[in-house]
Amino acid sequence: MTPTAARSDAPAAGSAPGPLAGLRVLDLATLFAGPLAATLLGDFGAEVVKVEHPERPDPSRGHGPAKDGVGLWWKLLGRNKRTMTLDLSTPGGRDVLLRLAAGADVIVENFRPGTLERWGLGWPELSAANPRLVLARVTAFGQHGPYARRPGFGTLAEAMSGFAAITGEPDGPPTLPPFGLADSIAALTTAYAVMTALAGRERTGRGQVVDLAIVEPILTVLGPHPLWYDQLGYVQPRTGNRSTNNAPRNTYRSADGRWLAVSTSAQSVAERVLRLVGRPELIEEPWFATGAGRAAHAPVLDEAVGGWIARHKAEEVTAAFEEAEAAVAPVYDVRDVMADPQFAALDTVTEVDDPQLGPLRMQNVLFRLSETPGGIRWAGRPHGADTDAVLTELGMGGAEIAALRTEGAL
Repeated sequence: MTPTAARSDAPAAGSAPGPLAGLRVLDLATLFAGPLAATLLGDFGAEVVKVEHPERPDPSRGHGPAKDGVGLWWKLLGRNKRTMTLDLSTPGGRDVLLRLAAGADVIVENFRPGTLERWGLGWPELSAANPRLVLARVTAFGQHGPYARRPGFGTLAEAMSGFAAITGEPDGPPTLPPFGLADSIAALTTAYAVMTALAGRERTGRGQVVDLAIVEPILTVLGPHPLWYDQLGYVQPRTGNRSTNNAPRNTYRSADGRWLAVSTSAQSVAERVLRLVGRPELIEEPWFATGAGRAAHAPVLDEAVGGWIARHKAEEVTAAFEEAEAAVAPVYDVRDVMADPQFAALDTVTEVDDPQLGPLRMQNVLFRLSETPGGIRWAGRPHGADTDAVLTELGMGGAEIAALRTEGAL
């Protein structure tokens, strides 16, 4: 996988290499945690090769809306990746992957446990090909345990982690997010785990396996629920937009019909909000002195804050809260995000030129580095667009590539 000057029609990289330049990643995963983890590495300069089945590409190419027959989600998920096809279940596909692995630093996969082993591509074979390799295995429930071989998606993690049980109105059903929350949290965690394993390799000289269960990162993000239950037997109920730890904390509708979110996690902020809305007497109540006390009297505080906001336009509310140094934010949909001046200042949603669809606007890299910034070099490429180039760089000639196609490995 050593880069060469010629790369078929692959887009050129940016002028400045990212901090992960030289890191070689094979993305064998699909939908969505594993591929997104590889995207995050690619955003900061890693050379990522997306390996897809010749006839069954990553389903994210067909998820959600499309333009001119081109899936838009893939343009985001596939950015900064070269794409090739390979059927790992064939002898030729297996051999090619082992050759690719020999020159790679990281493989990201999310097959059910035992699948790679069935193809002769388990950790013993991969680590023999490259003892410095890091293999990131991203599955719903991890590599062992009674659920390990169950099929699973992020939705199951959102249910089984306890997230859905505490999300929604008190008298309503458990609520699932309408987007890939657990997958996205797992992707962030996987990227961190890979970098941690690579740091370990610097000390030991050896690669290792990352075993990541999608159900675990979202459980960590939920906070001290297991600790609360272990020590107190406490099970958090569904509270809608309210918090069990502080109040006022809710969404409130303004006089012009806009929704605004208010948070008062700090005592000083809660006091400033109540003075702002003209209810300073509530600050003197004994229960107001703690977040839990305020949460127990949330209806009273919601009435005070919500009533004041309902009498003012959203712009007036935001200006008054800002002057009072209190926390408020409008509830945005994507149209608002695209027009917001703060997002524009940060270039949070940036423009990328795409050969298929022209200029695209998508989320930028996750954070800004002052010396070695990341960047989007190109959006997701067509299925298998770089297969021949990658194999040629691997040292294969035209006849060998043609034989692999005849075998059905490509």
